[in-house]
Amino acid sequence: MSGRPQTLDVVRTYGVLADQTRWDILVLLSTRELSASALATELPVTRQAIAKHLAALSDSGLIEAVRAGREVRYRALGARLSEVAKELDRIGSEWDARLARIRMIAERP
Repeated sequence: MSGRPQTLDVVRTYGVLADQTRWDILVLLSTRELSASALATELPVTRQAIAKHLAALSDSGLIEAVRAGREVRYRALGARLSEVAKELDRIGSEWDARLARIRMIAERP
């Protein structure tokens, strides 16, 4: 059962990424630091909704808040995104291997 907490963390992270608005926020933050107000001007979502999405992204370790004077800006965290990408690559590789085995079995004379 030692793998269970990490699995739950991965599932939670993918759940956070499954929301289109959070994905759009993450894409914007991958290019520059933005405040919640700035994000609200770029997306068809209220500032209050942006704040909730930012909290979910932050709780998942995908973004972090950075103080810039009186303003709080957010930025994407490349290290966490790289972890997520590696996990997706691992899952994809396992599926490729399974499909290759199925193909070999199906093509046997």
